[in-house]
Amino acid sequence: MVVLWIVNNALPEAEFLLSGRKTEIKTTGGWVYGYASALLEHHEVDLHIASIHFGVRELTVLKGERITYYLVPCPKGSLVYDRDQEEIWRRIGGMVNPDVVHIHGTEFAHSLASFRVFDPEKTVVSIQGLKSAYWEYYTQGFTPSELRRGWTVRDLLKGNMLHEQKLFRKSGELEAELLRECRHVIGRTSWDRARVWALNPSARYHFCNEVLRPEFYDGRRWDYERCSRHTIFLSQAEYAIKGLHQVLKAMPLVLREYPDAKVRVAGWNITDAPWYRIHGYGKLLRRCIRDNGLSDAVTFVGHLNAEEIKEEYLRSNVFVCPSSIENSPNSLGEAQILGVPCIASYVGGVMDMMKGNEDNLYRFEEVSMLAAKICRVFADRGCQTDMSSEAAARHDPKKNSAVLMSIYGELASPVKSLEI
Repeated sequence: MVVLWIVNNALPEAEFLLSGRKTEIKTTGGWVYGYASALLEHHEVDLHIASIHFGVRELTVLKGERITYYLVPCPKGSLVYDRDQEEIWRRIGGMVNPDVVHIHGTEFAHSLASFRVFDPEKTVVSIQGLKSAYWEYYTQGFTPSELRRGWTVRDLLKGNMLHEQKLFRKSGELEAELLRECRHVIGRTSWDRARVWALNPSARYHFCNEVLRPEFYDGRRWDYERCSRHTIFLSQAEYAIKGLHQVLKAMPLVLREYPDAKVRVAGWNITDAPWYRIHGYGKLLRRCIRDNGLSDAVTFVGHLNAEEIKEEYLRSNVFVCPSSIENSPNSLGEAQILGVPCIASYVGGVMDMMKGNEDNLYRFEEVSMLAAKICRVFADRGCQTDMSSEAAARHDPKKNSAVLMSIYGELASPVKSLEI
């Protein structure tokens, strides 16, 4: 079966073929590599992967070991619909002649442009995040006066958090167009199913869980005896939706009970930029750290590859997913499959991932509840629910790739009803 994937970011092999430099996935999108590996390992698939790329000026085709890559120029940016790009997607369609087209993600303009080129009956759209919903939650946890105090020189030139929220909303309008037009959708939570149904009740919803990065399947497990006591880990926090500010607000209560408590955050330190480059959210975080006396309690550990971030999970005493909105964060799945104690905000589709561990859910705005749950994890190692078996079943590569192939089979060879 010939399958064309359309993804948001080029895979490391494609980057190496383009530049000759080896790269690692250190931010988002690692699950795409995991899913591609699982699909090729367990099934006979001729896989082609196309993505937008800001480093090319024309369609660039690269032949990998088992995957053919197509890098699509994006001169107008990822948030602006480019009608000229449709012709490039037609060219790719002519080269690949796919049995199935799988668009991974709805957040950017190229998803809609590519969808309008291919046969809608043989095209399926996977839900990742949903900007059409996310924009409403972009600044949660901040008052209007706090947002005003967060203005910076950089914000005056490039736009502040409210401007970014408007960009989310604008992207969400294109996303909503795509979801209203598509015939087939892949999702994995009750929340994304409800959101799709609200926009397009006639779309067929296919359930399929995701695959994590390969490094998380080697059987290593979190061990209380080896963890760093009273250490909290967050996998990313570079914009407000990820909720680091709520953890910082909770920390004075945690430190009252556990003065040695620490927060470790993956990603670059957005609070440490010079005054002319600091982002408004970084300024607000810096103020929150200063006002709560947290300068010695918070460490940004930089962008990490899969092995490095895995070590951070295993080293932590608790993983916290404090987002104002999420669908099904793979970071939570990664922590769960390792057996790390997990606390998460009760938002979006997160509750589906925390079934059986509802005691460790809390409302996003309830920072005192968050603090209490962190302290409970620190105090009682025996009360934590081990979610590793549930996570292993949810993210099983062989099972999920088989489900995906079944969906592809339905799209490639639809059963037509007999007329009587």
